Amino acid sequence: MMLKLTLRLVERPLFGLRRPVTPWITQGVSRAALAILGMRYRRRGRPMRERGALVANHASWLDIFALNAGGRVYFVSKAEVADWPGIGWLARAAGTVFIAREKREAKAQADLFETRLKAGHRLVFFPEGTSTDGRRVLPFKSTLFAAFFGADLRDILWVQPVTVVYTAPEGEDPAFYGWWGDMGFGPHALKLLATARPGGVELVYHPPLRVAEAENRKALALACETAVRSAAAG
Repeated sequence: MMLKLTLRLVERPLFGLRRPVTPWITQGVSRAALAILGMRYRRRGRPMRERGALVANHASWLDIFALNAGGRVYFVSKAEVADWPGIGWLARAAGTVFIAREKREAKAQADLFETRLKAGHRLVFFPEGTSTDGRRVLPFKSTLFAAFFGADLRDILWVQPVTVVYTAPEGEDPAFYGWWGDMGFGPHALKLLATARPGGVELVYHPPLRVAEAENRKALALACETAVRSAAAG
């Protein structure tokens, strides 16, 4: 974090919102974290090079490390996370986009998305709206997809569905890596660190979808959900 914040002192005045250097640090740290946990990491397909966003299923706090390890991205998170001790500070430093789940904030959020996307940031969000046990995919909510249909964005953006698939350690519950409901972070993290023979995580990058070719946000959300579900475990 000290290295990243120091580089931002130089990066920000020179490049503004664009971050040509510091996302590499986040990617490296994420890969190191998975290695420390002893987890096998695989990638199928390739992250898109087009401008736009990635959407994925949400099973665990480990999704953050897995998706950051796969490419240089910026997460979209609920506003409350910004105030979480420690984690909120880390999220802000990593360039996370915080959104409020209120209709009155919809226009401001769309403008924020547009600004970040035009700056070349590849955003990541979880359309399910919550995490699961990792063995199923919930219906995708289409609300955030509306931001991609702005007049200045629709013709230049793509959305890439990504399936995050966890393989539990041998002999463990298939939902071993899932973190949902009222599970505490500390006990879950300790359980993972104490595993003698860890499992793994695989990212499946599906072909990106051009926003301009989608009829509307609901059609785009459904197409992404179908792609993610096609490779999901369980």
